[in-house]
Amino acid sequence: MRVLFLFCALLLVSLLTLGHASAQVESAAFPVAQLDASARTSSMGGHNPALVTRGTGGLFVNPALLDASMHGTAEFTYLNHVSDISGGWLSYARTVEQLGTAAIGIRYMGFGDLDRLDASGNRLGSFNASDVGLTLSLSRSYSTRLQYGANLNWLHNSIDSEGAQALTLDVGALYHDAERRFSAGISLQHAGVVLSSIGSRRDDVPTDLRIGITKRLEHLPVLFSVTAYRLHDPDGGPDGTTTLGNIFYHIIPAAEFQFSEGFRVRLGYNHRRHDELKIKSRLDLAGVSTGVGVRVRRVSVDYGFTSWSSLGGLHRITIQTAIR
Repeated sequence: MRVLFLFCALLLVSLLTLGHASAQVESAAFPVAQLDASARTSSMGGHNPALVTRGTGGLFVNPALLDASMHGTAEFTYLNHVSDISGGWLSYARTVEQLGTAAIGIRYMGFGDLDRLDASGNRLGSFNASDVGLTLSLSRSYSTRLQYGANLNWLHNSIDSEGAQALTLDVGALYHDAERRFSAGISLQHAGVVLSSIGSRRDDVPTDLRIGITKRLEHLPVLFSVTAYRLHDPDGGPDGTTTLGNIFYHIIPAAEFQFSEGFRVRLGYNHRRHDELKIKSRLDLAGVSTGVGVRVRRVSVDYGFTSWSSLGGLHRITIQTAIR
């Protein structure tokens, strides 16, 4: 209960400061590092550093989510973005005695062929743009309920002949009480330095401080999830937004209906994404995410959909298995 109180107090203090901060414009580069790396996390709104999973893709959210049970496990996620944009995440973990659980992760995002135009708008051919990340991860157990871990990330963003690079560090901790079906996590993602930028602009690393909790109900097969994200940069909503409105810009509620070990249905809502992408005046589903998960023996397949209103939606498929 001490750990639960500590996480709740930290979350409350962070949220109460949001209404007193001025708005800032997001200027981070390296977009692949900001996208959800699995269908399960995306279908539950994304970002939660306390969402315990069997798959190794959790290392991209919180390195402390890795544990010894993932030894020899691999996970692959494919993203079908809007337009011609697509992406992929691949991760693999091994447990090393007296060291901990180590993992490697690769992420890639391609933006398709882009038209090259002159000053008058005449087409002069095409060029490509892409985003790549390499992650080395290590997680250790402090006790039976407490894990901690760190990632070292190399990020590379290219547009035609221009490129940007960055080195970043992720650190995180996870408290997981299996008996009470409760988890609490905290992670600081992508704190680091930009080694080179594209053109004359100054790129920024996509730093994100997150706190999350999950709780499985005792008498109902439902796992509830609450995430607070971007706590390092409490920009809140548009000018004139109330303190409560600013808080909602940093909160993601979600639920997973665990009908059995082999079948689960998920639902999440991101208010910031809804407000930024909504087009319709009524019944606009921007920011709503949903998905399903199926497990057969040692193979898990998850699907996640994230609505981008009339622009379409993002589709993710994740396959996870043990390949010892």
